[in-house]
Amino acid sequence: MQAKKIDKPWGYELVWAETPHYVGKILVINPGESLSLQYHKIKEETLYLESGECLLEAGEDESQLKKINLVAGDVFHIPPGYRHRLSAVTKCRFFEVSTPHLTDVVRLQDKYGRH
Repeated sequence: MQAKKIDKPWGYELVWAETPHYVGKILVINPGESLSLQYHKIKEETLYLESGECLLEAGEDESQLKKINLVAGDVFHIPPGYRHRLSAVTKCRFFEVSTPHLTDVVRLQDKYGRH
């Protein structure tokens, strides 16, 4: 069995585990690229930055976003409803573990025009 690669406008995901209870992914974000400002209604996730440097914007709502610089070795937990966006300063490689709700994404802003 091989990991499933999913190309994204910001880089790609490798889904290496998918069960009814959890999902494991590797996110590779290219320098200068950003994920959507988003939240999840049900999905809960934890991110581990294996390599690179990233800016995380996160908060209870869009008016309360805090900017957090992440470097290799940092971990961040994202509960349901928490607004967040990752922006790569250098090429980043994240390990993500989450609940299996892969389509649960509410995009608030997206520089690639996705909804």
